[in-house]
Amino acid sequence: MTTVTSPLAGRAIGLAAVPDPVFSGAMVGPGTAIDPVREPSEAVSPVDGVIVSLHPHAFVVVDGEGHGVLTHLGIDTVQLNGQGFELLVSKGDTVTRGQAVVRWNPAEVEAAGKSPICPVVALEATADSLSDVVDSGDVKADDQLFSWR
Repeated sequence: MTTVTSPLAGRAIGLAAVPDPVFSGAMVGPGTAIDPVREPSEAVSPVDGVIVSLHPHAFVVVDGEGHGVLTHLGIDTVQLNGQGFELLVSKGDTVTRGQAVVRWNPAEVEAAGKSPICPVVALEATADSLSDVVDSGDVKADDQLFSWR
């Protein structure tokens, strides 16, 4: 069982509320989403594992059980070409839960006309493999978002 924790502080809103049909339809995988606090912050790793994909706007950490967790910082933020994002680790690095991965400012993302909402997705999972999914209420970084069996 893998416990996936929040990569940032904000309000859990669930995937269905993400303003992107690929995420809201769980086409990438099941999970939840966070509407982040609008202040400069660091997105942290939601699990212990290895960074297998790393972009300014998104990263994937694979844990020891082979579970890949995608954290996507905002919607359509790839169009910002990395502006406003600072990578704090490298692809291939081993990270621990709560370790800072990307520094960013959700308010700047919003000012650039993009949604700062952050999907947190269990890649290659089925909805019934997740339990205790948090899709409402305030969360802090490192609060549990879901369990993955």
